[in-house]
Amino acid sequence: MLDKFKGCLLGAAVGDALGMPNESTSPNLNKMKYGYRRPYKGHPNERLNPGQYTDDTQMMVLVGTLLADGKYNEERYAAALRELYARGALRFPDGSVSAVLEHPVIDNIPQKGVKSTTSGCLPVAVPFALTFPDMNEGCERAVRACNVTHTHPAAHAAVSTLVTLLYHSLHDTPKPVEKALEKAQVEDEVLGGKIRNALVLEEDGMDTETALLKIGNDVSVFQTLPIAFFLISRYPHPPDLLTVAANTGGNTDTIALLCGAYLGAARGMNALPADLLDGLEDRQRIELLGSRLYSLYTRKLEQP
Repeated sequence: MLDKFKGCLLGAAVGDALGMPNESTSPNLNKMKYGYRRPYKGHPNERLNPGQYTDDTQMMVLVGTLLADGKYNEERYAAALRELYARGALRFPDGSVSAVLEHPVIDNIPQKGVKSTTSGCLPVAVPFALTFPDMNEGCERAVRACNVTHTHPAAHAAVSTLVTLLYHSLHDTPKPVEKALEKAQVEDEVLGGKIRNALVLEEDGMDTETALLKIGNDVSVFQTLPIAFFLISRYPHPPDLLTVAANTGGNTDTIALLCGAYLGAARGMNALPADLLDGLEDRQRIELLGSRLYSLYTRKLEQP
C-alpha cells in the first residue's frame, strides 16, 4: 500500500510535468515524443524546465503537506494558496483560481470560490483519497476543499468522482473505473453521462484522435475528466498512457496528472518509468509526502 501512496502522488506529478509544455496547445497525437520537453518560447510556462510541474501539483502538494502536518483546514489552505499566488509563485493557475485569489480579503468574511466548472480543483482531491480510510469522508472533505475555489456542483461531483476512482484503485477494488462512473452518475447527471459516453467510445474501439475531438480537452470538468477516463481505459501500458495523455493538448497537464495519479494508485510507484521519476522536480519531497500520508492513513485506520 505504501508503494501505491507514493505512486499516486508521483504519478500525478509526472503526468503534470509531461503535459506542462503542451498546456493550451493543439493535440499532437501524430508526432508524439516520449519524455519531458521544454515549452515553446512565449508559452505561459516558458520559464519552466523539462520535468517541472505546474500549479496543479503545487496545489496537490500544498494540501497534502497541510494534511500530513495535521494543520489542514479550509482557512489555512486558502491563506497558503493566496500567499503562493501573491508571491507570483503559482504557475499559470486556472482562471477560476486566479479570480478567487485576486479578490481582496475582507476581515471576518469567509472566502468563497466562484461558481465555475473548470478543473483547477481536481488535483486537490488526490491527497484526500489517500488520507481517509472512509471513502465517503474523503469525498466530503475533498468537496469542502474544492469549495475554496470552486462552488459549482459539477466541480464538486468531479472531485468526488476522482476520489472514488483513486480510492478503489488503491484498495484493489474490482473495476474501479466503473465504481467512479457510478459515483459521477449519482452526483451529476451531465458529468456522469459524458464519462459514460467516453467509455462507450473506448469500448467501441474508436481511435483516440477521433475520440478526442468528440470528448474534448478543454479546462472544464465536463471534458477533462471524461477524456482521462477514456485514456485510462484505452492504454494499460504506463509509458503509452502517460505519453498520449501528455499530448492531448488543451488541459493536457491536468489530463495527464489524472492519468498518472490513477496509474500510481492502481499499480504503485514501480509502474512509473524510472527515467521519468529521475527527471521529476522535487521527486524526493513528493515521495516523502506519500510516506507521510500513508502514516496518517494508518493512524486513522487504527482509531476506533
